[in-house]
Amino acid sequence: MTRRVFVVVFPGCEIMDIAGPVQVLWEANAHQALYDVQYCGLCDTVATAQALFVSHLQPLPAAVGADDWVLVPGFRGSDGPAPAELCRWLQAAVHSGARICSICTGAFVLGAAGLLDGRRCTTHWKHIEALRLRYPQAQVFDNSLYIEDGPIVTSAGIAAGIDMAIGLVGQDGGQQLASTVAREMVVYMRRDGEQPQTSVYLQHQNHLRAGIHSVQQYLINNPTAEDTLEQLAARAHLSPRHLTRMFRQACGISIGEFRLQLRLERARTLLQHSHLTLEAIAAECGFSDARQLRRLWTKHVGRPPSTSRHEQNRP
Repeated sequence: MTRRVFVVVFPGCEIMDIAGPVQVLWEANAHQALYDVQYCGLCDTVATAQALFVSHLQPLPAAVGADDWVLVPGFRGSDGPAPAELCRWLQAAVHSGARICSICTGAFVLGAAGLLDGRRCTTHWKHIEALRLRYPQAQVFDNSLYIEDGPIVTSAGIAAGIDMAIGLVGQDGGQQLASTVAREMVVYMRRDGEQPQTSVYLQHQNHLRAGIHSVQQYLINNPTAEDTLEQLAARAHLSPRHLTRMFRQACGISIGEFRLQLRLERARTLLQHSHLTLEAIAAECGFSDARQLRRLWTKHVGRPPSTSRHEQNRP
């Protein structure tokens, strides 16, 4: 089945909010998926937030079907009013059964169309409070990368739009296709929507040390690995002593602390989204046994892991 995806382009929209999800669909099409991506707007030519003009846009389609998706990117000036014509069109699209997906501040457009009322949603962490204040009927969550509530899917910033698109492709074509797309895009760690916007997968990586990044990425992909300091240093092409010093200097924490945070994050996901025993979770995350997991979890989280089992996010 060919799925139509309408990308709404309007004045002030963010280029990367469009490019990220569209690249996911393009990669999926290279592996036998069938996404017919169409770019539409209220006028033929639009200036984006980055002053790049997009032209030859199609008009908003008169009819949107139940199998169609609509992507609404974020935009500069989200404190201003959303185009009334676009809001009416989005309302009609939802009533026709289409899935509406927003990236970043695109959630404000959905809010203006009344599509967030009574629904769980999110946006970029900097705009969470503004979204809550402007649309008090929405259930705005501040610790999710993306949230699905019926036909409405909202996501946080640029990277979260990619995560959202990969997740939707996985629903369509299976997790093997989603993993293939993630690998093609060099998205080493696929993140689900329940992971917080400030998770360890994003923290401690705002540096330009390629060797340190290679060690971090290896640990992210192999949370149960027990590589010695010498083995990790070889990956970074550094001496063990130099790696230890540079890692703390670049990341603000030690290698051991970073590895522990990764394991606790993995344990959090399994606690909330699996029925594995604590012993099995400990083994999956690289802990020696359930006792060690329980001790470290309580020390760092402040409560025993049993209280986090199937814990739900709260707005």
